[in-house]
Amino acid sequence: MGLSDYEPDGGARGLTHRDADWSGLRVVVVGLGLSGFAAADALLERGAVVTVVSRDRTAAMEERARILDILGATVLFADEVPAVPPDGTQLVVTSPGVPPANPFLVAAESSGVPVWGEVELAWRMRPAEGAAPWLTITGTNGKTTAVTMLESILRAGGLRATAAGNVGTPILEAVLHPEPYDVLAVELSSFQIHWSRSVSPYSSCLLNVAPDHVDWHGSYDEYRRVKGRVYERTQVAAIYNVQDPATEELLIAADVVEGCRAIGFTTGVPAISMVGVVDDVLADRAFIDERRTSAAELATVDDLSIGGVRPAPHYVADALAAAALARSFGVAPAAVQAGLRSYTPQPHRVQDVATVDGVRYVDDSKATNTDAAAGSVTAFDHVVWIAGGLLKGADVEDLVRVAASHLRGVVLLGQDRAQLADALGRHAPDVPVVDVASTDTGAMSEVVRAAQSLARPGDVVLLAPAAASMDMFDNYGARGDAFAAAVRGLSQ
Repeated sequence: MGLSDYEPDGGARGLTHRDADWSGLRVVVVGLGLSGFAAADALLERGAVVTVVSRDRTAAMEERARILDILGATVLFADEVPAVPPDGTQLVVTSPGVPPANPFLVAAESSGVPVWGEVELAWRMRPAEGAAPWLTITGTNGKTTAVTMLESILRAGGLRATAAGNVGTPILEAVLHPEPYDVLAVELSSFQIHWSRSVSPYSSCLLNVAPDHVDWHGSYDEYRRVKGRVYERTQVAAIYNVQDPATEELLIAADVVEGCRAIGFTTGVPAISMVGVVDDVLADRAFIDERRTSAAELATVDDLSIGGVRPAPHYVADALAAAALARSFGVAPAAVQAGLRSYTPQPHRVQDVATVDGVRYVDDSKATNTDAAAGSVTAFDHVVWIAGGLLKGADVEDLVRVAASHLRGVVLLGQDRAQLADALGRHAPDVPVVDVASTDTGAMSEVVRAAQSLARPGDVVLLAPAAASMDMFDNYGARGDAFAAAVRGLSQ
């Protein structure tokens, strides 16, 4: 797919920076969450004629609607929302969670109205001169860890930087901040990439790709293709995972800027133009002049230890990807090491909760797909695994097959737990399984007590659900918080 496939048509074509003439542009913003509100606010400030539509209506949305009404927007809720964009609409800006099959968006595109996401809008709201470069990261797993590691490294290098996009600072807020950033570390979800059209990152990285969000994208092939678009128009370095060949395949297919380098990262020994690990040292053979004969030391594996515990391979891989992006931007090796040493992992990502009666309890609620759960379970020798929730159409056979040899026991919860139970019966028939059918607010306490009954001193009780949380919890964070509270109940 070439660059022309991403170019929008219509009256919005010439709007490539914040100082362009946005006045009078007739825009419909779909959704009134944080990103929808930020988009409407930024457009109103530049004189656009803005209508906001939202099928949902919460107290927070009504408060945002009142503010936007004062600023001059038209806000339509629920039954007031038209089936198609109003006549004269020149641009639709959609919130990232709205799927492409949404009838309103389909009608817009069918009538030739360009549809942007908030990331595309943010790219076009940058100043015409001196805009902060973007270092972009996506992947099925690990992208928040990698992008916040990158933020820590950039700051250790003396740069004014922030993590933005799908995590941290909202991307429009970062772009429009009155004190400009030197560089932005931008996490992109597949939803955000789908609605992006002209983003041209300084450097980009695809950490890995595995089946996820198939229901949103319509197929795994489409999800995979969209993930690969993170490389489009990359200027300096496009970074791929040597141990995930799909990432290199997608890079080869991408239309990058002439002269952009392909840089690999690997938890093995790096070849030329790669970063990797040599005798527990994170080594750079990509961004030094003598890369054919030597390597620069970036950090040690011990620098990544959390509470004295050796990091799992996928955590080391995230650090290597972050280091490669930082090095592509000229950050010195010493700053890479300082940034990784000072980094504090994000909550609910292989997070130690407590050790009770010799059993370690670990919260990896963010393991919301099978690939993430597999990496988490196999990082430990003896695991009582807590799993289940909304599998989103994922196949769990390979996950259970690779996890089986690590399992002391399994506790299942959530809507799709029967699918996991069936796979465990085939691939781990001797492993005891407890099925918790309860879905009320006390269900996690029952789950944790069941896990405690299966565990022995030295084991790890691991919440790595391989599934989304919304069948029982507001989000994966709420699920992890419930797990931690139940564990604290044991220790008390």
